[in-house]
Amino acid sequence: QVQLVESGGGLVQAGGSLRLSCAASGSISVYSAMGWYRQAPGKQRDLVATIGPTINYADSVKGRFTISKDNAKNTVYLQMNSLKPEDTAVYYCNAHKIYLTGGEFDYWGQGTQVTVSS
Repeated sequence: QVQLVESGGGLVQAGGSLRLSCAASGSISVYSAMGWYRQAPGKQRDLVATIGPTINYADSVKGRFTISKDNAKNTVYLQMNSLKPEDTAVYYCNAHKIYLTGGEFDYWGQGTQVTVSS
């Protein structure tokens, strides 16, 4: 059973930094991509950053957030700098897997709260 466990969220003042971690229960090399999504109250879940064959960022976080991974530790990170109040949300780790049969599936962590005060 795949488990993704996020950590590193918390309360920070605007302009501050946080680093989120997502530890997977097994090798992350089996996934075609991993990433971070966020969901603010009353809003849909949106992509923040993904890492796979390429790295992609939402326009709103480009230049401030950096996604990385450590295959040896089966962990994906999201370094968040210059945080803004609008970054406040629950951040979810995602692992996207493509099976040899052609099927695809998304695995999700339980989420970690990030709150940025003004």
